[in-house]
Amino acid sequence: MMTYKGLPSTYNKDMQEDKEPMFDAVDTLTGSLQITSAVIATLKINADKMKNSLTGDMLATDLAEYLVRKGVPFRQTHHISGAAVKMAEDRGCQISDLSVADLQTLHPAFTDDVSAVWNFERSVDNRSSIGGTSRVTVKAQIALLKQWLQ
Repeated sequence: MMTYKGLPSTYNKDMQEDKEPMFDAVDTLTGSLQITSAVIATLKINADKMKNSLTGDMLATDLAEYLVRKGVPFRQTHHISGAAVKMAEDRGCQISDLSVADLQTLHPAFTDDVSAVWNFERSVDNRSSIGGTSRVTVKAQIALLKQWLQ
């Protein structure tokens, strides 16, 4: 709407049709918020089922980041991590079941400390940037939203 304030009055007639998408967006957002509210109000979390659904391939990005910390460029680690996922799929096992020797066939930077990558809680807590998934960050986001709602 601020765009309109700076326009000469003769242009206003040309701007009649551009407001409709904004009003459509408001309608869509209003409906989405109502649906989201209903979903959250009736949500039942089954922590055991969630934990049992975790699979090693969910940590493929962590594997790539592990190699980045070892000095390998991300443009390479992305492909190496994908090759590790494929190797595990071909063998019918989890990526975390691959040995260090198996991983070293993909890149020599893998060492025994790669086993630390296969920790889901650590993976979550490593995402500590604004909007990230770490416990500290999520608690900060909740506090900010509570403050905003008051």
